[in-house]
Amino acid sequence: MSGKRKKKKERGKAKAKRAAKKSRGPSRLPGDPDRDRLIRRMLRVNQAGEYGAVRIYEGQLAVLGDSDSGPVIRDMADQERRHLDAFNKLIPAHRVRPTALMPLWHLAGFALGAGTALLGEKAAMACTVAVEEVIDEHYAGQVATLQKTGDARDRDLRDVFEQFRLEEVEHKEISLRHGARETPGYGPLTTLVKAGSRLAIWLSTRI
Repeated sequence: MSGKRKKKKERGKAKAKRAAKKSRGPSRLPGDPDRDRLIRRMLRVNQAGEYGAVRIYEGQLAVLGDSDSGPVIRDMADQERRHLDAFNKLIPAHRVRPTALMPLWHLAGFALGAGTALLGEKAAMACTVAVEEVIDEHYAGQVATLQKTGDARDRDLRDVFEQFRLEEVEHKEISLRHGARETPGYGPLTTLVKAGSRLAIWLSTRI
């Protein structure tokens, strides 16, 4: 075999090897979780997040249930309960251990909802805007990750996460229409709530 033909054959083998590697999806770096561990983390944190959201709305309804905002908050709470029900089924189906911090989110979620509601209806809506913006980016990141795995098993989960993300965005838009930005101290309040929400996500993913 001539040197030119040999080099051409070697290039062909290298190209085929790269294509095969690409078809298997993105390579993992040292320390990156494998696919199953990644899914378990996603389900664990999503269940915790939806539970926290339900508790926030329950806290708001405890204060504002009889107000003009009551029906709006109640509708959003019902949708969050449907999200939570979905993860309550996915958790055992995938043999995932729920976060050990659920008792903390039980108390913290209600306290956040009731505390902002005591500041007024618009403050409660501002709280929702802040939480939903964080959840929107959280779900969007998960959807992007699942799109890159190349694993057909992940398509259904990706679709569920995307559907829930769109519904969370709808909650944010509803809250904005109900005067969230008119809350005194809107900027500092939403910044604080976002920071707490991101911390809760980080902890629930790992603990």
